[in-house]
Amino acid sequence: MEKTKLDPFVFWTSIGFILLATVFLVIFRNSAEPVLDDVMTFITFKMDWAFQFLTFGLFVFLIWLAFSKFGRIKLGEGKPEFSSFSWGAMLFTAGMGTSIMYWSMIEPISYFSGPPFGIEPGSNEAAEWSLTYGLFHWGISAWSLYAFPTVVIAYSYFVRKRPSLKISTALSGALGKYADGWVAKLIDVLVIWSLVGGLGTSLGLGVPMVSAVVGSIFSIEPSLGLDAIIVTLITIIYSASAYLGLQKGIRRLSDMNIYLAIVLALFVFIAGPTSFILTYFSNSFGMMLQNFTFMSFHTDPISQGGFPQGWTVFYWAWFAATAMFMGLFVARISKGRTLRELITHMLLWGSIGGWIYFMVFGGYSMNLQLQGITDVAKTLSEQGGPAAVVDILRSLPLDVLVLPFFVIVGVVFLSTSMDSATYILAAVATKELQPGEDPARWHRMVWGAILAILSISLLLVGGLRVIQTSAVVVAVPIFIIYILLLVSLVRWLREDFPKENLNK
Repeated sequence: MEKTKLDPFVFWTSIGFILLATVFLVIFRNSAEPVLDDVMTFITFKMDWAFQFLTFGLFVFLIWLAFSKFGRIKLGEGKPEFSSFSWGAMLFTAGMGTSIMYWSMIEPISYFSGPPFGIEPGSNEAAEWSLTYGLFHWGISAWSLYAFPTVVIAYSYFVRKRPSLKISTALSGALGKYADGWVAKLIDVLVIWSLVGGLGTSLGLGVPMVSAVVGSIFSIEPSLGLDAIIVTLITIIYSASAYLGLQKGIRRLSDMNIYLAIVLALFVFIAGPTSFILTYFSNSFGMMLQNFTFMSFHTDPISQGGFPQGWTVFYWAWFAATAMFMGLFVARISKGRTLRELITHMLLWGSIGGWIYFMVFGGYSMNLQLQGITDVAKTLSEQGGPAAVVDILRSLPLDVLVLPFFVIVGVVFLSTSMDSATYILAAVATKELQPGEDPARWHRMVWGAILAILSISLLLVGGLRVIQTSAVVVAVPIFIIYILLLVSLVRWLREDFPKENLNK
């Protein structure tokens, strides 16, 4: 408690800004929405090339870094703090959350109805691209956006021995004398806002989905009251987990989450059309590999159909906006790893986890659609994503058991995202945090309470979408932060290893 002192400026400024901005956005929601939508359109249509070059460039840089001599750099002394399984479980559950549960079912159906490249909706060609784009969006490119900030923050924390889990500290190589000034502190406040908004996105997707499944189980209509009950349950779980800390709380909950997620995927894989799932995935994976570079840079400037902007660029902006949180969290749990381990594990295990879920649930959903068993596309267009998820789950054998199990997995997934987020919010608003130290328990609980109150309030007044959109809007300054992180890392490597030639 004595060692982990509060950073009053970051703490109070963040809370004040979050409360004021939230109240403002909710009160003036009708006028704020079109403004934010215009900004979002500007980001996705005018900065599409920038986010595409950034994402692909980070992937190339990370591969070079991992297999260069710098890949052997060790993060901290001694053995890894966590086993490879627990480490992988925590980084995957923090990064994906319920988003992977939702989009692995809904995204391929969305592409089937609205395919890229001017393909006819509902055609065989549309079906071939449906899973391909899902694998692309939730694969190595997304995890490159997550992995790069992690590398720089981990290097700053363990190699440079800067006892602070803050983005401003990781930027000190680029900011120089400004690293401890008001500019740095405002950057930390911005990161906290992007994190809160990212959580709003997770809750905005996850809670209605879980609520719809609960409503189906008990034959009741989903309501704001039911949403509030679910958020309260999630709050109790993640608060208890965050209170217990990394080893006793967050690690154990993440381990359990992965086991539950694997059981659910295995059941659908075995109970569903196993042969189709495998052959459809194989075909889609091959298409993704063959077209990876093209999909990475596709902007559709002639036809201007808007597909790459509405999906790919939006995803890159969303992942970039939440990547600082991932970088801070994964850096904290990566003691004892080498840079090569950190990069390869994040890129591979993160991507493989996403690909497995898309293979199983995306393949199962598309089979329902293509075989005419369930018109998922119609349900999606007329009733929305949560209702489509219920339709997909209801088609499974033993659905009376599958639906409650799905609710449990969903609640645990949301809880693991929130407990790691609560931990990092407290860490960013703490002055110093030595390796092995946790932010003060009371501090973690304060952020847990703030997130709970904020979530329930936004659900009740219908303001989650505005917060989600505003969170992605901060991807523009986050884009600049990526450049500064790159400058910081290159400068540090040149200083710490002067005999090494970065051009080799």
